[in-house]
Amino acid sequence: MSAAEFDAYTLGKTLFYGRNGRAYGAEIYLPNRRVRWSFLDGQCKDGHWYEDAGEICFVYEDRTDPQCWSFETGNDGLIASFESDPAAIDLYEAQNIDQEMICLGPKIGV
Repeated sequence: MSAAEFDAYTLGKTLFYGRNGRAYGAEIYLPNRRVRWSFLDGQCKDGHWYEDAGEICFVYEDRTDPQCWSFETGNDGLIASFESDPAAIDLYEAQNIDQEMICLGPKIGV
């Protein structure tokens, strides 16, 4: 999937991803290739994505090394292969998931 195809598919959406039949995380796709990721634990990380050699790479505020993926569309949505670690298990776009993407505010206090 090219950057233009990925942007057309994801822009303005919140996609939930699964792995091995379980919820893995969710990402909100914002304008200008900005994203917000969560492992569905209430903690969200802002970042951005770009295309590099046919892969879609993500950089997040707490991690500056790019996380590069290849995406393709399957019968039920996106399938993502983690190219930064080809031995990793693919993620798939989860449908009818029983969770919400909630971003809690920053931790403040003494």
